[in-house]
Amino acid sequence: MEHRVIPVHLRESYNVLIGGGLLAKSGSLIRVALGDCRLAVVTDRNVAGLYLDGVLTSLREAGYDTCSFVFPAGEQSKRMDTLSNLLEFFAEERLTRTDCVLALGGGVTGDLAGFAAGCYLRGIRYVQLPTTLLAAVDSSIGGKTAVDLPQGKNLAGLFHQPSLVLCDIDCFHTLPAEELSNGAAEAIKTGILEGEPLFSLLETGNVREHIEPIVAQCVRYKANIVGQDETETGPRKLLNLGHTAGHAIEKCSGFSIPHGYAVAIGLAIIARAAETLGAVDEPIAARTESALVRNGLPITTKFSPEALANAALSDKKRTGGQITLVVPRAIGACYFLELPTAQLENFFRAGMEAGK
Repeated sequence: MEHRVIPVHLRESYNVLIGGGLLAKSGSLIRVALGDCRLAVVTDRNVAGLYLDGVLTSLREAGYDTCSFVFPAGEQSKRMDTLSNLLEFFAEERLTRTDCVLALGGGVTGDLAGFAAGCYLRGIRYVQLPTTLLAAVDSSIGGKTAVDLPQGKNLAGLFHQPSLVLCDIDCFHTLPAEELSNGAAEAIKTGILEGEPLFSLLETGNVREHIEPIVAQCVRYKANIVGQDETETGPRKLLNLGHTAGHAIEKCSGFSIPHGYAVAIGLAIIARAAETLGAVDEPIAARTESALVRNGLPITTKFSPEALANAALSDKKRTGGQITLVVPRAIGACYFLELPTAQLENFFRAGMEAGK
């Protein structure tokens, strides 16, 4: 078999394809899944220089009429004005309800293009073509789409499932070490949730050597969770492990700290806090920190517990005076902790002081 196929079972199910050379075959693979339509490729300037021409060639060879929208790379583009420009581009190109958007790139591109596809004409189809490890193991699956507001990350968005996901692992083999680490953080998060053997594989620090099984195991775990809880009303909330502190760190840094690095620090904080407060069944902080460090990730932050708690008050996981934290009890076992927001600063402090 040329590639792995992992189904995501929902009301409108779709497949995640994992393997090498998928971008070069994207036209024929999309035709099998979607049939005939017009395709709008959305990507950022960095990815456009690497992959856009090749993807467009494949699409045109498969008989597709295409157009493309290229925006400046970076989290700073994941905002309402870029979304507005993209929607106007779709309208100018006269895309119809039978047409499709292709999100070619990392998490910012997937979130932005998916949100636009979900809004335009009250929803048209889209396909995820993740070019980063971070997007492949996390944001490309599950239909979460969003843009940031000045008040916080991902505060405007909707659930809109893709029609197909093509994970070309050749893209990940050539990622710079920093970007590979960025994705490794979300994989480690999944390993803490799922347990062995994924976490043990990530503890080696040799993500590049084990890229395909790591991607496949992460995708399989997330597909299972999303299949149980499409709109995050129950077990899907587990995927927020490390993200309350992580999103706060991103916001405090003005989004200069990459998402994966911020989540890594969040994972270290939550593991140390859980252990310090006696909420674990087995020692977890040292293994978590070791796995993060071996994958080139940070485990401490310069921001204060007070600053992080204040930033987290705009987190989507807050309900009234409570915020839901995902806390690890052991590798492979996590639970929800409903914490009064007034206690969040002290919780962060417990995890940060233990890391000094």
